[in-house]
Amino acid sequence: MSNQKIYIDASARVADSAVIGEGSQIWINVQVRENAVIGRNCIISKDVYIDHGVELGEGCKVQNGVSVYSGVSLGDRVFVGPNATFTNDLIPRAFNDNWTIVKTFVEEGASIGANSTIICGVKIGKFAMVAAGSVVTKDVPPYSLVAGNPARFLYKINKEGKRS
Repeated sequence: MSNQKIYIDASARVADSAVIGEGSQIWINVQVRENAVIGRNCIISKDVYIDHGVELGEGCKVQNGVSVYSGVSLGDRVFVGPNATFTNDLIPRAFNDNWTIVKTFVEEGASIGANSTIICGVKIGKFAMVAAGSVVTKDVPPYSLVAGNPARFLYKINKEGKRS
């Protein structure tokens, strides 16, 4: 896969200090901030915001309208469905000048469903799945399906996402 070109749509804004891996595609109206790292062969779809210092592994797919804020790290082959959001502040206040970023980790092969919200400070385990519309407030074990608000464990799944 070496010598694969990077595609960046003319409407996208990618900071000079961002690192974009070979074979990655950055589509319409995407913003990739300073010092973000996007691995090889990723697809960053329309209207996505990647904040400064965010890290994406190889082969990630980030669908339309997703916001990935500073402090979030996605492992290899993570799928993020349309309009999902990651937070990075446990006590958001417009007047708090001294807040600190709370880190969030999504491990290899995990999938985040459309319109889900991932509250900062959690870890989503390998090949776990978050159902569409869920609000994740605590860690998700590897190979688990969670759903709801707040997201709750439903059952174990295999690597392909089927009930095991």
